[in-house]
Amino acid sequence: MSTTNKIALVTGGSRGLGKDMAINLAKKGIDVILTYNSKKDEALAVVAEIEKAGQKAAALQLDAGDIKSFDAFYVQVKDVLSKTFNTEHFDFLINNAGTALYAPFAETTEEQFDTALNIHYKGVFFITQKALPLMNDGGRIINVSSGLARFSFPGSSAYASMKGAVEVLTRYLAKELGARQIAANVVAPGAIATDFGGGHVRDNKELSAQVAAITALGRVGLPDDIGSVVAFLCTEDAKWINGQRIEVSGGTLL
Repeated sequence: MSTTNKIALVTGGSRGLGKDMAINLAKKGIDVILTYNSKKDEALAVVAEIEKAGQKAAALQLDAGDIKSFDAFYVQVKDVLSKTFNTEHFDFLINNAGTALYAPFAETTEEQFDTALNIHYKGVFFITQKALPLMNDGGRIINVSSGLARFSFPGSSAYASMKGAVEVLTRYLAKELGARQIAANVVAPGAIATDFGGGHVRDNKELSAQVAAITALGRVGLPDDIGSVVAFLCTEDAKWINGQRIEVSGGTLL
């Protein structure tokens, strides 16, 4: 007998925002497959936490910038869907995996650019394309962007413009996958206190104060501010939200 639970695939789900997304999805009664790049122990700890909460979970290794590895990755996804979840398909794809790139426009190297492009745009494009045969009709795609695609801070020209590309792509996904009743939306976090970018926001008190000063709610974001919104978008309450960019920044630079 196949499972009745919905299943989400969260890339980069072992730490930071992805970890909080995975845990919040589980709180909504959704089972989770999460990916990690190198920190298997952290990923397995998240799996254990989700299982403790009464949901099924599994962790798979994925380099989100290695496009040629995606076919083999989805063979693993099919295997884990069968063995762990007793099904052949999943429902929600959350493209969260990412790395930081802080470099002035004039000094950004082609190597930095290509690495970021593969993870933040090309990877998102093809991990989503290759997911389609395994996704149930009526599913959801959530792409994680950044407040930096709307407002500009020096040093994020490459990263932010790739997030802008993902936002345009998301509208096309909503349009082209509508026949399958698959909705696609963007969640765009503001500055969040995590270990992202070496703890760039979390550990720099001066930067945190600057962010708080330009944010209507007067603080930097926390992972829980984001994970709960992603989980909401995977519920029936959000069934009529499609092709939208939802910025979750506490009102930054309004």
